[in-house]
Amino acid sequence: MQSELLIDARNATGESPVWHPEEQALYWVDIPARQLHRWQLADGAHRLWEGDEMLACIARCASPEQGWIAGMQSGLFHIRANAQGGLDKRLISTVEHARPGMRFNDGRCDRQGRFWAGTMLMDIQAAAAVGALYRQDADGQPLHLQQHGMIVPNGLAFSPDGTRMYLSDSHPDIQTIWVFDYDVDSGTPYNQRVFVDMHQHPGRPDGAAIDQDGCYWICGNDAGQIHRFTPDGRLDRTLHVPVKKPAMCAFGGANLDTLFVTSIRPAGVDLADQPLAGGVFALNPGTKGLEEPAWRP
Repeated sequence: MQSELLIDARNATGESPVWHPEEQALYWVDIPARQLHRWQLADGAHRLWEGDEMLACIARCASPEQGWIAGMQSGLFHIRANAQGGLDKRLISTVEHARPGMRFNDGRCDRQGRFWAGTMLMDIQAAAAVGALYRQDADGQPLHLQQHGMIVPNGLAFSPDGTRMYLSDSHPDIQTIWVFDYDVDSGTPYNQRVFVDMHQHPGRPDGAAIDQDGCYWICGNDAGQIHRFTPDGRLDRTLHVPVKKPAMCAFGGANLDTLFVTSIRPAGVDLADQPLAGGVFALNPGTKGLEEPAWRP
């Protein structure tokens, strides 16, 4: 199954793709470049806006005038693209990082519209388990610490009915995907257990998406693959991209039947064998996805 290059974006760390159904457009971020990107289906137009600190994860706000909720370096913010090519932001919640040099990483909304996001130490080589997972319920409410002791929290996803939550740790020492039962009324995960040990499969678990069948798609970072696992943890499909570091996937397109994949262009690495590293790709996954819930502040 072939992949199509959508944009030769050359992102340092392309992450958090989100399909915007009203605009029929794909949004994503380049974390270290502090950029928000948009690609429009109708004409293929590509635009970007730059903020004043690293931008790691985004979700649409239910009210269009509020733009996006974004996990950045110093906290969670409302962000909006402006006509000057920048990002206007308004603080929602600050975060008390365990140490300097941390930022938010992967994030998304549950089916009820609560925003979840994890933090990590940017020096991944330190292998410091100081990352944490947080939940933001609404504007003006506190940021809830839900999980701590992680290195690189990633792979957040929720089952179609919202009663299961998925979470991974991408660090080479961990490489594990967990599944939780999820209380949809309180937004509380419980009964944590191993869903997939990614040491048994190619690639480290990075960003993820859920399809209409409740199957979990995870980017195999370092392996150039995207794996589909059934709800019982069985690998039943693998797609390939022409880069080593796919970072996150998202369903989109007019019928939600395209799988978009962002990727990483590592600095200081010979890219002769993967000149498209950092690009955004479109794949035919053979199934459809679900519309991502908007944050409901």
